[in-house]
Amino acid sequence: MHDIYKEYRERIALQLAHTMQETDLPLEDKKVGKVRDSYRWDDGHLLLVTTDRQSAFDRVLAAIPFKGAVLNLTSAWWFGQTGHIVKNHLVSVPHPNASLVLSCNVFPIEMVVRGYITGTTDTSLWTHYENGARTYCGNDLPEGLRKNQKLERPLLTPTTKEAVHDRPISPAEIVSEGWMTEADWKIVSQKALELFEFGQEQAAKNGLILVDTKYEFGRDSDGNIRIIDELHTPDSSRYWIADTYADRFSRGEEPENIDKEFLRLWFRKVCDPYHDEVLPKAPQELVVELSLRYIRLYEMITGQQFPFETITDREKSSAEELVRTVNRLRTQGSREE
Repeated sequence: MHDIYKEYRERIALQLAHTMQETDLPLEDKKVGKVRDSYRWDDGHLLLVTTDRQSAFDRVLAAIPFKGAVLNLTSAWWFGQTGHIVKNHLVSVPHPNASLVLSCNVFPIEMVVRGYITGTTDTSLWTHYENGARTYCGNDLPEGLRKNQKLERPLLTPTTKEAVHDRPISPAEIVSEGWMTEADWKIVSQKALELFEFGQEQAAKNGLILVDTKYEFGRDSDGNIRIIDELHTPDSSRYWIADTYADRFSRGEEPENIDKEFLRLWFRKVCDPYHDEVLPKAPQELVVELSLRYIRLYEMITGQQFPFETITDREKSSAEELVRTVNRLRTQGSREE
């Protein structure tokens, strides 16, 4: 391990007691998601706060230092890189964990794009293929594919966004069931594929393979379609290490990755994370390791050093600093009015 990562581990350890697990801002219409909290800033804007909550098995497993900042700043970086492809909802980043965004009417379809056939869950493309499926979300798949193989072309495998369970859906069903108009589908599907192609190109420049990802789109008050939520983050995307992929694939080994799967496996080993009412506390060394992986991915994705100096540690929590930031911005807004 390089000396720089030793320094990073020390910074992470100092932040363990100051993670942003919950928010309580002086704003209205609070909505709490698995990772993000959203607030109404004014009639046309939302404040999205990305916390340090680590979610899996439909519940929160732990709080990971700097995770929220990594996700928020990674999205902001990608939004800045992709304006030539499609408009986005980002207005400003007033705090490492928070983004001020345009309020949009969200399309109820999540655009999942896959460049490789992989995965282990019940909803993964490889699981369906291994079980004999040769058509998925309207895409025909050839015989003879191997796990983790690059697809001939990236595939769109959209899912519905429903209250209980999301479900895979084909483009024809999206239109026939009234989820989106055909015109909107054509625009959004094309932009999703363009974003993915650009994302793969940029990732390759920094030694990564963008394997798959998900996008959300919405329409602003002027009728413009925009990419919203998050973009190519370590939570919404799967990344592999490029240099070792070919050799590992040829030997039938899993690709080298930097992800959170090891924490999920630990919980599965020591408890029933789906049914146990109370979960054990994640070991500190695993929490530090996962934080380091998020930070390392931020640096590989963006080609920039993670800005530790902009994030409060030890003296006051990020959540407390966020409240101060919001109060300051609201006061400035009132004065300008």
